[in-house]
Amino acid sequence: MKDMTQGNPIRLIVGFAIPMLIGNIFQQIYNVVDTVVVGRYLGEEALAGVGSTGTLNMFLLALIFGLCNGAGLVIAQCFGCQDWKKLQRAVTAMIWVVGILTVVISVLGITACRFFLGLLSVPDNVIGYSVTYLRIIYSFVLGSVLYNAASAILRSTGDSRTPLYALIAASLVNVGLDIFFIVVCDMGVAGVAFATVIAQFLSAAITICFLLKKRKQIGLFEMSVRPAKEDIILIIKTGFPAAFQSCMISLGGMSVQRLINSYGSEVMAAYVAANRIDSVAIQVIVSIGTALSVFTGQNMGKNQFDRIREGLYRTLVIMVGASVLIAALVLIFRYPLMALFLDSDASARVISIGVNYLSIIGIAYVIAGVMQSYQNVIRGAGDVNTCMVAGLTELAGRIVFAYLLSYLIGVNGIWIATPISWGCGCVIPVIRYYSGKWKTKKLV
Repeated sequence: MKDMTQGNPIRLIVGFAIPMLIGNIFQQIYNVVDTVVVGRYLGEEALAGVGSTGTLNMFLLALIFGLCNGAGLVIAQCFGCQDWKKLQRAVTAMIWVVGILTVVISVLGITACRFFLGLLSVPDNVIGYSVTYLRIIYSFVLGSVLYNAASAILRSTGDSRTPLYALIAASLVNVGLDIFFIVVCDMGVAGVAFATVIAQFLSAAITICFLLKKRKQIGLFEMSVRPAKEDIILIIKTGFPAAFQSCMISLGGMSVQRLINSYGSEVMAAYVAANRIDSVAIQVIVSIGTALSVFTGQNMGKNQFDRIREGLYRTLVIMVGASVLIAALVLIFRYPLMALFLDSDASARVISIGVNYLSIIGIAYVIAGVMQSYQNVIRGAGDVNTCMVAGLTELAGRIVFAYLLSYLIGVNGIWIATPISWGCGCVIPVIRYYSGKWKTKKLV
């Protein structure tokens, strides 16, 4: 466990972020491998079908993951001020709230996925692939939930390495199972889904086993079985804004996905492949931002506001430099990266569409870096309502500009809407930070 309330701020933030970055990249690797294997062996329609589930999947799980992250904020602040009793109670409440929601979401995902996909205007020639994939994922969604809950506890107490080890193991297993189930066993899209859920359960098992071994160190040894009402309220109060924000962003993503689907399976496949590349590239920004949030949360526990400010400003320097480097790499290698997913001759038009997406999104990573820095300081401080408003502002910008610009200039307008929405998402956290009002939002 790592105490981030003393020592060099940027070394602590970067040191915490690196294992998380590696872990996040490995997590994206099995998304990328899924996409490569499906695109290469099952074709464009199967690729479009699996890829079209992403926004719906995010929407259904957003509430659970948002509550896990909300509990993580409480745990980080408890750890910072060494309030072990409160930490135990927060974990107990988190387990109950997330457990009940998991059952509800699992049933909803299995029974209503075709209905939701219909709302997204998924074409008839690909919807069968989507339904098969989602029903398997939600039949075994517990693995993903357990991993995210255990990881939230570990990261909030300064341990970013154990989730990393779990993701490396899961990614390697997923890669092997993808190839085995699809190429050897000829299981089609079902093989991709089964490979994913098996890998998720493996990552969950590793993080939970380590958490149980270390529970005495973080005050979990005598954790109560039943949660207190006030702790459930605190978890929901803290986690709901983030969960609601994630749900709304996912709804926005679904709205944009519906717009993308209206352009046909070629644009859908291009978006899936390019978005996988973007998801890997942006992990540097996401990981440093999350590390800054944990750093802020722990230092809020001791009211070390000057230290938080120092951490933010030094992080901004790292963020801008990393964003420029990532943008350059994406722009240089965008053609060969797209060619990993699809045959260059058979899918030349699809690759061209994806390259346009990467060209537009790559030059805007600096905006994303600034947005993540300020948002995560506000989030780590416990000012979750401001983060929610910022997220909704970003969402509104993405939807409005996607539909407006696509009407004016076609599909490239959808891609341009994303960096514009990031700019919208920057405004509120920056104003809130310099107002100083976030300093009054301490959770414990």
